[in-house]
Amino acid sequence: MRRANSQILTVAQMQAAEQALVDAGISIDELMQRAGRGAAEYAWRMAAGGAVTVLCGPGNNGGDGYVIAEVLRERGLDVVVVAPMEPKTAAARTAKALYKGPICSDAQHVQGALLVDCLFGSGLSRGLAGGLLSLLSELAECHPLRLAVDVPSGVESDNGTVLSPVPDFQITVALGAWKRAHYLMPAMQHCGALRLLDIGCDRQLGAARLSAQPRLSVPAADAHKYRRGMLGVIAGEMPGASLLAAQSAMQGGAGYVKLLASGEQVSAPADLVVSHQALDEALADSRLAALLVGPGLGRGHSGRDRLAAALAANNPLVLDADALVLLEKESLASHSSPRIATPHEGEMAALEQAFGLSGDGSKPERAQALARALGAVVIAKGPDTVIAGPDGELLFTPAASSWLSTAGTGDVLAGLVASRLATGADPLTAASEAVWLHGEAARRAGVAFSASQLAAQLRSAYAACL
Repeated sequence: MRRANSQILTVAQMQAAEQALVDAGISIDELMQRAGRGAAEYAWRMAAGGAVTVLCGPGNNGGDGYVIAEVLRERGLDVVVVAPMEPKTAAARTAKALYKGPICSDAQHVQGALLVDCLFGSGLSRGLAGGLLSLLSELAECHPLRLAVDVPSGVESDNGTVLSPVPDFQITVALGAWKRAHYLMPAMQHCGALRLLDIGCDRQLGAARLSAQPRLSVPAADAHKYRRGMLGVIAGEMPGASLLAAQSAMQGGAGYVKLLASGEQVSAPADLVVSHQALDEALADSRLAALLVGPGLGRGHSGRDRLAAALAANNPLVLDADALVLLEKESLASHSSPRIATPHEGEMAALEQAFGLSGDGSKPERAQALARALGAVVIAKGPDTVIAGPDGELLFTPAASSWLSTAGTGDVLAGLVASRLATGADPLTAASEAVWLHGEAARRAGVAFSASQLAAQLRSAYAACL
């Protein structure tokens, strides 16, 4: 079984991964040494010779802290362990016995350059008690640099809930595998930069994974516009949104993007084909490889009719914006081709209501339930975008620029997703590639960009993947 640094594990999956290592003959003590020594390297670089305080809890996360403290002490740093509770596991007790430096039970007179949080790792199910919360807060205030080991104390690892107030950390070192809290709000905003420490865990069956930079390619030597994929973007009452999506799609790999206008005149760039045919006639083109419906569609009778026509055409389909609000369970009966839905939180709630879902659970659980109900890949958008497939696949995506929180950036993403789908990528791959390109374009766009300025960076983002 091969290792995979892209896997994102629940608490139960991480415990299974560690147990597999123990069953293979690696002791808990050895795993603690691997984790602690690896995390100590990050602490060593962050401290840059300054004093270090390590906050140790009673479990194995605290044991990791004792290992970190001893490594740094041996290297000559001024190290203090703050331990409000005695170790409760055999491995943590062993690690404490090997530590030869000072130990305090409270934060009085303790300060330094770096705080290492090893109070509680993954598996926490309730917030910190008053005394522990005050201790963590006091130590965070008097240390300008802060490093969390595995997950920040006070975070629920599987759903990203903040159980009690959490300081902001510059770095969080994930032990063995990424955890869901590293990529879910609100926990992820406290984690800072993420670093992964490999302790030897193999891939776990059914594990979610982290979406990675796609590997794209230049067109084949014999390529032409139809072979690269022809995409139809269905316009509606507000053509600006569909025009923006079409312009985005032109940068996403499809060889031919056609805007299927609804009768009004559209001020489109010269290199975008605009069709004024009746929609049924335009959709009869057998060369269409995929369709996008929703941006600027409208929610009246015209929008419903155009959505119905898109579903009846039975092409691979991306459903976005108004199409998601209008979509009904019965309307999917006429569509058997692959499909992708791109809801933000409000649209997701509307879909859950329309398809009889409870809306309970974490964001990944809700996305997976909706993907099953729709028989579609679901891109649950937001600062913590999650991609779920109808067969249980689950992808988390790296945090993207918060400047994406501006009107029109969702239209840019929809166009990208549809473009990747038109090239022949399977829906999960198309979704993952598009979300990555979208985030990379935002990074390149810098600050305070508009949706059109974001779209202008897609070409550069695409080039980075060749």
